[in-house]
Amino acid sequence: MIEVVVYSKPGCCLCDEVKAQLETLQASHAFNLREVNILEDPEAYQKFKEEIPVVFINGKKAFKYYLNEEQFLKRLESIRGPAAHLRK
Repeated sequence: MIEVVVYSKPGCCLCDEVKAQLETLQASHAFNLREVNILEDPEAYQKFKEEIPVVFINGKKAFKYYLNEEQFLKRLESIRGPAAHLRK
C-alpha cells in the first residue's frame, strides 16, 4: 500500500486544506495517510517549519504549500500502475 505522509501543525490553514483534499482522495484511491504534527516532532520541525504543509509519497517529497490533485493522482498511478484504484 502506498504511504502518504503530510507534515503540518495546528492552526495552519494551508495544512487543513491539504489534509481535507487527501482525505477526500483517500475515499476513492487506496493509500495510507499519516499526519505528522511538526510541533510534536523536533526533527520534523527543524526540517519543515517554513515549508508546511509538506506531502511525501512513499518517502519522497512530492508537494509543499499546496496539493495539486491531478499531479497527486498521476504520482499514485505511476507507483501502482493505471486504474489500480479500481481493482479489488
